[in-house]
Amino acid sequence: MGTPLRLLMIEDSEDDAYLLVRELTRAGYDPIAERVESQSALEAALDRQEWDVVTGDYSMPHFSGLAGLEIMRARGLDVPFIFVSGTIGEERAIAAMRAGANDYVMKGNLNRLAPAIQRELRDAADRRAHRLAQAALRESETSYRLLVEHAPVGIYRSTPAGRFLTANTALVRMLGYDSAAQLLLLDMARDVYADPAERQRLLARDADTEREYDDFETTWKRKDGHPLTVQLSVRAIRGTDGHVEYYETVVRDVSEQRRLELQFLQAQKMEAIGRLAGGVAHDFNNLLTVIQSYTDLMLEDLAPEDTKRDDLLEVRKAAEAATALTRQLLAFSRRQVLQPKVLNLNTILANTEKMLRRLIGEDVRLTTSSAPDLGLVKVDPGQLEQVIMNLAVNARDAMPQGGQLTIETTNVEMDESYLRGHTVALPGRYVMLAVSDTGIGMDAATQARIFEPFFTTKEPGKGTGLGLATVYGIVKQSGGFIWVYSEPGQGTTFKVYLPLAGGSVESEPAPTAVPPRGRETVLIAEDMAAVRAVTKQMLERQGYTVLEAPDGESALQLAGQHPGPIELLVTDVVMPMLGGRQLASRLRELRPNVKVLYISGYTDDAIVHHGILDAGIAYLQKPYTPDALARKVREVLGPP
Repeated sequence: MGTPLRLLMIEDSEDDAYLLVRELTRAGYDPIAERVESQSALEAALDRQEWDVVTGDYSMPHFSGLAGLEIMRARGLDVPFIFVSGTIGEERAIAAMRAGANDYVMKGNLNRLAPAIQRELRDAADRRAHRLAQAALRESETSYRLLVEHAPVGIYRSTPAGRFLTANTALVRMLGYDSAAQLLLLDMARDVYADPAERQRLLARDADTEREYDDFETTWKRKDGHPLTVQLSVRAIRGTDGHVEYYETVVRDVSEQRRLELQFLQAQKMEAIGRLAGGVAHDFNNLLTVIQSYTDLMLEDLAPEDTKRDDLLEVRKAAEAATALTRQLLAFSRRQVLQPKVLNLNTILANTEKMLRRLIGEDVRLTTSSAPDLGLVKVDPGQLEQVIMNLAVNARDAMPQGGQLTIETTNVEMDESYLRGHTVALPGRYVMLAVSDTGIGMDAATQARIFEPFFTTKEPGKGTGLGLATVYGIVKQSGGFIWVYSEPGQGTTFKVYLPLAGGSVESEPAPTAVPPRGRETVLIAEDMAAVRAVTKQMLERQGYTVLEAPDGESALQLAGQHPGPIELLVTDVVMPMLGGRQLASRLRELRPNVKVLYISGYTDDAIVHHGILDAGIAYLQKPYTPDALARKVREVLGPP
């Protein structure tokens, strides 16, 4: 069986067509042939199917091979066309070849036909393969351009002189321009790099590397001047002489990533400082309990006219200052124990307004604006007062020549779109406290550090640097967040956001004028001897019978041996081997009716969660005074 060949013949002679087919069959082909002798028949045949080769007689009465050739070329068909004629001369043959014919064969020399067809079929196959390769290349280039154009990262080519050759849409958007054509007009060193000399330094480094891609990070700037931290992956395309012809670069905007990394590092640093501050405050609170309590006891024993009272009052004043400092440390480190209550922020603001006016001085005008429909929040009222006071003092110090201090409360609703630039916040409903001043303001570098402990812009001796750190700690521990808005010379606004709370306002019980006394038996468990001793003395002065133990195990043994009742356990929360919570649990197995008062210098997970006191827990923060201890003990025991 021969090689299949789809053959279309433009021929008016059936005999000549037969001879042509016979010759091809003898040459090893298996022709599927059709003969046409008019334009309509030719066009119908071309419409009906594809052909491997077309032959045409040069001269026919009503139609000709030359006319057929014109029809095929008009259709753009790349099918070999060979004239097979007995009348074509050399000049006509040359003209036919110029018109697009692939070859010509004389009818008297048909033995040339098969080799000519074989050659032309091979050339046609080569042309077809070349066209397919070109089409695939064009498709690949189009796909590549689309890939580059729609890539989420910036991609560009640039000259060694610093001009863009190409730029994709992501790069145009990243730099804040309207089109790639605008980028092609830029000088990269001047218009793109934040430091014009940085590009030259990077090029100098590139000259010394043999890596295909050189990755580095630098700072660019947008059209509006806003800085961008970008990560560049650069490939130098070199000529045969080794010199760089152009650079191919992939750009990633890592500004947000670096900002979040800095926030994380800052949070880690603050957490480490907080742990240190909490530990220091805990130890100091034990010492201050001893100092302050013995001072108060001595003051009780001295006559009003005794000259030693003034000295003791100075000691007590210093102890109170130290106590305030340790409370600031605990607030910053978020290790204070909060006793939150549902309240109206306007009430707290009204209660502190008179004190604020005395605090800020006559040269600062105070204006308050309270939303009448303000929602409720659940916070520790004493801590909230401290937030207001610290922010007001900070504002006063920012206005040495006087100015305007404005305190405002309002309800706010925060949605996802509003919070895109404030990653520390969560969507929801909040109550906002805003404290604004018309003072000297702050630059960005100062704003970045204002909540750090011991950071202050005041003169030495004018502040501890803990005021705003304390505010930050209280707000965060209360489940809120704080933002600052400021510009040099334009004043500052602090905005505190606290989550909206349900329920109704919880009232504070009015304290009694004189601490009530008692006759019950109290067991003290405290591992610091000095604190244990002074606590025992304070309770005995109030009429209580006091048993004391240096740790939890000793307290259990003492309770088991004591013949009489024990109405109250006063225990430190954190003790070696057996902590206060475990001691209370085991003691209730021996004495089910015993009541418990916990004392501690800072928070502990035994009785609090995230700084919030567990429900039903009686707690007294160190350092405590004789008066505070007496009231709290009586509160836990109930009426005498």
